[in-house]
This record gives sequence, C-alpha cells and structure tokens, in this order.
Amino acid sequence: MNEEQMKEAEKEYGASSIKVLEGLEAVRKRPSMYIGDVGERGLHHLVYEVVDNSIDEALGGFCNRIDVTICEDNSIIVKDNGRGIPTGIMKKEGKSALEVVLTVLHAGGKFDKGTYKVSGGLHGVGVSCVNALSIAFKAEIHREGKIFVQEYSCGKPTTPVEIKGECNDSGTIISFTPDSSIFNNTVYQYSILAGRLRELAYLNKGVMLSLTDMRPPKKQEASDEDDEGTAAVEATQTKKVFKPKHEEFFSEKGLIEFVQYLDGTRDKLTEKPIVLETSKIIPIEIAMQYNNEYTENIHSYVNNINTIEGGTHLMGFRRGLTSTLKEYAAKNGFLSKLKFDLDPADFREGLTAVISVKVAEPQFEGQTKTKLGNPEVQSAVSQATSLALENYLEENPKDAKAIIDKVILAATARTAARKAREMVQRKSPLSGSGLPGKLADCSDRDPAKCELFLVEGDSAGGTAKQGRDRTCQAILPLRGKILNVEKAMEHRAFESEEIRNIYTALGVTIGTPEDSKALNLDKLRYHKLIIMTDADVDGSHIATLILTLLFRYMPDMIRNGYVYIATPPLYRVYKGKSDGGEYCWTEDELKDAVSRASTNGNDSNVKVQRYKGLGEMSEEQLWNTTMNPETRILRQISVENAAEADRIFSMLMGDDVEPRRKFIEENARYANIDA
Repeated sequence: MNEEQMKEAEKEYGASSIKVLEGLEAVRKRPSMYIGDVGERGLHHLVYEVVDNSIDEALGGFCNRIDVTICEDNSIIVKDNGRGIPTGIMKKEGKSALEVVLTVLHAGGKFDKGTYKVSGGLHGVGVSCVNALSIAFKAEIHREGKIFVQEYSCGKPTTPVEIKGECNDSGTIISFTPDSSIFNNTVYQYSILAGRLRELAYLNKGVMLSLTDMRPPKKQEASDEDDEGTAAVEATQTKKVFKPKHEEFFSEKGLIEFVQYLDGTRDKLTEKPIVLETSKIIPIEIAMQYNNEYTENIHSYVNNINTIEGGTHLMGFRRGLTSTLKEYAAKNGFLSKLKFDLDPADFREGLTAVISVKVAEPQFEGQTKTKLGNPEVQSAVSQATSLALENYLEENPKDAKAIIDKVILAATARTAARKAREMVQRKSPLSGSGLPGKLADCSDRDPAKCELFLVEGDSAGGTAKQGRDRTCQAILPLRGKILNVEKAMEHRAFESEEIRNIYTALGVTIGTPEDSKALNLDKLRYHKLIIMTDADVDGSHIATLILTLLFRYMPDMIRNGYVYIATPPLYRVYKGKSDGGEYCWTEDELKDAVSRASTNGNDSNVKVQRYKGLGEMSEEQLWNTTMNPETRILRQISVENAAEADRIFSMLMGDDVEPRRKFIEENARYANIDA
C-alpha cells in the first residue's frame, strides 16, 4: 500500500467503521462462539441448553419431570413442571423478566445465589442463544394460575407477553425451530438426544425425563409388531397409523445404576460398585466398579456438565484412589515381591467410574466448560475418595485382594508395554528413516494441510496412491483387520505391526508427565486422519476396529477433530462404456439417477454398478468420488457423549455376544449392509 492509499484508508477508518452488534446479533453473527459449531453438535446443543435450564430447576428441588419432543418438522418442544420463568416487569429494563431472559446475554437467575445454589448454565447465555438461532421460538409459562405466552423470530419478539388462559399447574414450555440459514443440517438424531437425557437421569436421581419422536419413518411398512419404545407402523383396513417413538429415563439410585449400565457387557471383577456420596461444602457423588478388561473408563461431571478434559475433581479422585490402594497393598504385604514401582495408571486399569460434583461457583476453562479449575475441589474429592475406599477395602477383603491383584497384573503388563512403546517411537518419524515402508508420504510438511488415508488392503492402497494429490495426501495401506484392542492387553497393541505403523506414520508419541498412557500430539504430521474402507461388512468391521483403537488409545485425535471417515459411492448408474455415469451414495439417489437415465420410462438400457470394494474403481474414479477435496464427502468423527460411546465400543467389540446381537438386530434395518 502506497502513502496515498494509506492516507485514504485512515480517512475511511472513523467512527462510522465501528459496528455495534445489538441484542442477540452477535450470536447470529458468530454462533460458533456460543454453541461450539453450526453442525450436528451445535444443533443438538440447542436442546441441551433448554433442558439444562429445566435441570437447574430440578437441582433446586422445584422440578421432577422434563419432557422433550422432536416434532415432525424437526422443531423441538421442552416442557418442565418447575416454577416457570418469571414474567413480571423489571423496573430497570422496563420489560418483562421473560423477555429479558430470552433476549439479553448474561441475564438469568443463575447469578443470584439465592435463586440457584448450583447451575450448569453458568454464563447465562444458553436459552437466549437458542432464541437467537431459531427462526421461530415460543415461550409458554404456567405461573401464578395464568398461562403467559410470547413468540420470537431470530431472537426478536414478534408478540408481547400475553395471557392466554388460566392453569392450575406451573412450569415452562419452550418450542423452537432452528434456523436453517445458520445450521448446516437441521435434522435431529434421536439417539444423540436419548443418550444425553439418559445421562441426565443417572446424574439427577428421582427426575423423570422423556423423549418422544413425532417424525414418521421415511418408508412406512405395515407391521403387526407393537414393541414398547420403538416407532411402529400398524396396518389397518383404511390407513396406516403411526406410533411415535418414545422413551422414559429415570434412575432411583443414580450413579450406581450409571456404572452398572456402562459396565453391562463387561466381566465384573468386584461384586458390587463402590459408592461415595457426601453433601458437605461440595456435594460429591462417585460410583466405581472394576472389571477384567484393560481400559480406564472414568467420566467426570460438574453440575451435570460432562468435563471431557477433566480438571481438579478428576485429579482429586485419581490422587485419592492411588494413595489409598497403594497404602492398603503395602500394609497387607501384597507388594513385597514386586520388583518394579507401581504407576498411578496401574490403579485405573479396568476401572469404570463416574464422578459428579456440584460446585456453587465453578471455574471452567472457557464457555465450553470442559475442564474444572477450582483448586479447593481437588482436596475435597481426594479426601472423600480415600475415606470411602478405605472403608470399602476393610469391609470387603476378598474384593480388595482382587483389585490389588489386578493392579499388579497391570503393572507387569505396563513394563512389557513400555518396551513395545519404545519400539514405536525409537526413531524420529520426522527424519524419514523411521517411517513405515508401505507409507506413501506427501511432500508438504505443514500438518494443517496434510492428510493421511488409512486404506483397507494393498489393492485399494495402490489405487489410492495412483489417484491421490501427492502434495498433501499420504496413503498407508493396512493388511486386513487390525488387532481388536478392546480385548487385548496394552503391550499386545504396541506389538502389533499395523498399529505401530499407524503411530509411526502419525508421528505421535505416548506418555506425558501427567499420564504415562496419554498421547502426545506435539509432532503430529497430519491434521486429517481419514479412514477409507470398502462399502461392505468387512470394510465396516475394519473401520470399527480402527475407531476402537482411536477411541481407546488416541482420544485426543478425535477430540481435536482430526479423524474422518471417507464416503465412497455405493452405486454408479450408466448406459454404456462411453457413459461416465452418475454416482450415488444412497438408495434414494440411486432411484432418482435410474429415473433420470431412463428414456421414456424405459430403463432396460440402464446399468447399475454396485461398488463393494475400493479396488473396483480406477484411480480417476476414486479421486473424483472419494479423495478430491472439492467433491468428496467426509464424515468427521466426534464424541457427543463419552459415556455412551464407551458403553457401545465395549458392547460391539467385547466378549459378550448377546448384547451385540441385540444391537445389530435393532439397528441393521436402518443400515445398508450386504451379506
């Protein structure tokens, strides 16, 4: 920019250049700052924000039922039997308290300690953000014997607060329709919402939550079945009657039942969960159970918020657990013959635990609330854990012996695993000499621009190597099915050549000062790890095995948004050899493509190719459909509910066959699975 241009720019940059976003405009302008993203996660977060307000009423003892409905048009209704949002006029604002709560950021009863002792919606932006990001929003308040109603659009009132009738109950009913101009997708997933409501039921014993799906199936089939809790279409003589899908979530015992649910498919080591519940200055509730598997599954919550990055409450639990078990083992002579030191991680192998604390003024790292920072919580949880565990060990010597034996076995295996891990990271991948022989690397060295494709088999790997962009796309062919790490000890995972190749290609190392099993991403070579397998049963199995490895051993890869699944087409519709054809990813796309290719309704010349393997495509076809960033479809892997994901991986990849069979029977009808 020359001197004249700079002077002109200085003139233009004045008071008129400064834009003030009024009301909820900031939320609509930068929605990801408030709800995380505008994809599937952000869409479901809208429901969580409204439900969390109702849960806060329950925490205060004013609400014991919350009902969520997915309407046919993908709008949402959340109803509770709490006190109802106040509707009186606020003198300072000159508006109804209801309108202030729904249109002003950082407004709500959660800043008044007398209103809510603890609350999940700490920053007071939740329901107002939902209002801002909804094309239609309606609040119906049952309070003081009257029904108050106000409607909004895009965060702005379209009606005043009106009295619509009388009532003899109390509560809040929020209805909203997400704005399709904001969100990439406005279709709600029943399973995601059900997972969160189930979680909330365990965390808030005695509160009934329900979920109803009013959307009819796309393909209604007459059925005589009338299974409770499932959507059904019943054939009658005149019409098909749709039965909405409905589930209720209620827990009488809370975290005990939560741990039993999570460990439902695992072989238990102890007869019953170890339970702690204290309501001192910081209410603490913990339930834990040891099993015969090799992974650590600890889920922590603060005021019902899943703190996926842990924090001081998790640190306190780990400290109390380690010190107490170690002291008990030493006192009873269990460690006398041990030739190496125990690591804190040894005490957590095969442990499933849920930690829930209620903190009046929680200090979270940012609005995402994924890590607790309150230092006083660590000592409180540590002391409570030690006391409860000491009592349990003294009262249950048989279980105590089994737990210590498990710890010693874990330590022995860790020693072997350390040697195996050293084999993984002995040479620096960045030097090039330590890279796997089958890896076809890319030339760019900027991780943010680079992608690593994990490809099923040498044949498909060869095609991918020919069709890729060599600048930024690397290919690592995998030989068949990798080891199922859900059923293997840690050292076996690191002894597996295919798994070692994945670690080495990525450039990651294992172990941090805080956790000897943690993944270190400092030298990660690719910010996109793309799983690309065949579109058949074997391909799905291989993809699941890889996802199990990533979930159990590399969760930070998923948490940072680095993991994707490629989506090759299922069909190609064409007329002859010279016809490039049309690619289809779904049955509906196939039907439409066949219809377009037919001449005057005659489809006798139309051919349909079903792709079962990536190797059936030429390198050009694979590039155009699956690898080209301009045209491909990638599905990013995220964990919306870590506890539910933990349970499902254990069920799918564990030893118990019956729950897996039931899961497949219930879900296979929704998937396109070839025999």
